[in-house]
Amino acid sequence: MRKLVLFMHMSLDGYASDSNGGLGWIPYNEEFEKYAEEVVAEVGSPVYGRTTYQLMEGYWPTVLDDPNASQHDLEHAKWVQDVQKIVISSTLDKAEWNNTILIKDNIAEEIKALKEQPGQNLVIFGSPGAAKTLLELGLIDEFLLTICPVVLGSGKSVFDGIEKIKLKLLSSRTFKSGIIATRYALEK
Repeated sequence: MRKLVLFMHMSLDGYASDSNGGLGWIPYNEEFEKYAEEVVAEVGSPVYGRTTYQLMEGYWPTVLDDPNASQHDLEHAKWVQDVQKIVISSTLDKAEWNNTILIKDNIAEEIKALKEQPGQNLVIFGSPGAAKTLLELGLIDEFLLTICPVVLGSGKSVFDGIEKIKLKLLSSRTFKSGIIATRYALEK
């Protein structure tokens, strides 16, 4: 059975984006890029909410035609173009990006069915709104959280209003930038 894993960058005070929805506060560098590649290597299907999906759909296909794109970006663009993607949205009428499944209703049943399929994990990339919905439905099995050395003071939180969830630390590592990458499982 596949797991549903949340991969989320967070500020020290628990925000997944700043008050404008921005992510410019994440200290992205070569070391962190390699870590993201490790995460992508375990992904069977990326899971997005509408906003993140539309950002990805609007950006990654353009990289394939960009003569100035880095080798890393080209490889990721090819991967994300071909991999089966899942978008959770009650407001989208259709998802036209290559190989995308749109889940509008019956989210719990649809995700449970996808988890039953063979293959690598389903990984939620960012998408704090969809992540919160999936968390409230009790569908997230593991949490890959990168804690960034910044306090935002406000923004969008995945965990705001969530009842207590006990987690077990599976691993952690610290990057030179001060980011701490953690992996937690639900404590049972």
